[in-house]
Amino acid sequence: MLNIMVCCANGAGTSLMMKMTTEKVVKSMNLKVGKLHHCSLSEGKSAAVQYDVVFCPLNFISMFKDAEQKGTTVIGLKNVMSAAEMEEKLKSSGVKLD
Repeated sequence: MLNIMVCCANGAGTSLMMKMTTEKVVKSMNLKVGKLHHCSLSEGKSAAVQYDVVFCPLNFISMFKDAEQKGTTVIGLKNVMSAAEMEEKLKSSGVKLD
């Protein structure tokens, strides 16, 4: 089971829409998800190590270097609402998806 977190600047509107997009993607890919959380970048930065995958806007991935070093897969998205981009990057990330 994957634990996924999605983050945006304030953790309100955009991250909630990212969460809904993520729900569609994991359902279409038939993935088992334990926890799917949306939050602000500041909360996400401190909580990222508790998740297998973190999605955030591409320009914020550098904020998650510590989590990456501890094994969290951080995926930056150019278009945070694009299910196709999210699915493609998740498949190419190397995360164990079964």
